[in-house]
Amino acid sequence: MAIQIRRSASSSTAEVVFTIPDQHHFGVVSVVGTFNDWKPGVDVFVLRPDGTRVAEVVVDDDEIHFRYLGSGGVWFDDPDAEQDERGCVIRLT
Repeated sequence: MAIQIRRSASSSTAEVVFTIPDQHHFGVVSVVGTFNDWKPGVDVFVLRPDGTRVAEVVVDDDEIHFRYLGSGGVWFDDPDAEQDERGCVIRLT
């Protein structure tokens, strides 16, 4: 799994790119968190030709919390992200 952060030079936003291996979870996977009010299905991973799935979100907060939600109600965390009581956390500052 991987997380990339791309800062915008012209605004206060950042694009966060989440990548997971396709075989990690069969079925639809969403990234849910503070940036989408924890709503499943808003930011869904899309399969790429290289066998990974990617979801991209634009955020304007200094800190975001998130988790991944797979089909069947399976929650999982990204081992590359810091963890706290709300799941995964990324500090953008």
